[in-house]
Amino acid sequence: MSEQEIASPCVGVCSMDEVTGFCQGCFRTLEEIRQWWDMDNVAKTEVIKTAAAREAAVFGE
Repeated sequence: MSEQEIASPCVGVCSMDEVTGFCQGCFRTLEEIRQWWDMDNVAKTEVIKTAAAREAAVFGE
């Protein structure tokens, strides 16, 4: 039985912040967005954790 793919964290906002270089919707970098479909679930999990930390830093959570 194969492992289920982790869904993209894209929320459909898809606007890059010129200062931070992060998507204003999912807080991923362009490189992370480009590579998403080639990543394994371990790498995807790390990107999600990193993006969540970026979002928390922006919003002070």
